[in-house]
Amino acid sequence: MYVCICHGITERQIHRAVEQGARTLSDVQMNLPVGGCCGRCEDCAREVIRDCQRAQAGSSNAVAA
Repeated sequence: MYVCICHGITERQIHRAVEQGARTLSDVQMNLPVGGCCGRCEDCAREVIRDCQRAQAGSSNAVAA
């Protein structure tokens, strides 16, 4: 799914950034211009970041058990 239409940034690209260590929207914006134009996508981008972090936490909890 496209998160940032202005720059063509997808959910998958944000997931990749989080997997590589990004923790906040600012971290993601270091490599991707998400929210760099009109800013309407920032809330959605933050939600995608949180969802990816939750999925990572769930994966690490499953491995630990």
